[in-house]
Amino acid sequence: MLKGNFFRGLGYLGEGFRLIRQPGLRLFVVIPLVINILLFGLLFYFLAELFAAMIATAMSWLPDWAWLQSLDWLFWILYGAVILLMLAYGFVILANLIGSPFYGYLAELTEKHLTGQEVSTDDGWSQIIRDIPRSLWREVQKILYYLPRAIGLFIIGVIPVVNLVAAVLWFVFNCWMMSLQYVDYPADNHRVSFPALRRLLGDTRLSALGFGLPVALAAMVPVLNLVVVPAAVCGATAYWVRENGPSNTDV
Repeated sequence: MLKGNFFRGLGYLGEGFRLIRQPGLRLFVVIPLVINILLFGLLFYFLAELFAAMIATAMSWLPDWAWLQSLDWLFWILYGAVILLMLAYGFVILANLIGSPFYGYLAELTEKHLTGQEVSTDDGWSQIIRDIPRSLWREVQKILYYLPRAIGLFIIGVIPVVNLVAAVLWFVFNCWMMSLQYVDYPADNHRVSFPALRRLLGDTRLSALGFGLPVALAAMVPVLNLVVVPAAVCGATAYWVRENGPSNTDV
């Protein structure tokens, strides 16, 4: 029997959006956000330049007919669609790799704000620098967990009839991954291993899926996915405090 509270889980992202507006948390929201915007701006620019060169090459292979040469706008529409998909589906992975040390500290500050208790006594900036290797390794662990399961779902997705079920499984899996991705930050602050985190979330799976659902949907919306990451970190910390705290009995 699945345990947890799906509807309670749905509310944590909204709480995260409220938390990122708190004065003591804003700095560690703004810094990774600015870094991500700059990097994605550069990525978009270089991809545009590359695609422009590819379009020019492709058009040079076509017969020199005016009506045919004027169809280059179709290629640019294709480019726009590809870029949007890349930004939508690739943003979470890149943003978390870039901002993982900041998000770990953001989770710590959020937990202190919610509970009034210190998670660690280390100085903020020195802690961020020291935690960079461990934070990056945690992100690698999540990618290694994700890839084989994603490949398996992709294989199922190309089988006729079965692929109808695969579409549902894929979305549910993405919701689960979003919960794992973000609750991992407060869990890591408490030195909870990634396998142990999976077991903890499995104990309140309905709450985890409820939290992951709006995060997964927001991550697919361009621009909104820029701000959903820090909000998800704060929401995940609220999830950690409430779902894994000693006062939680609704399982």
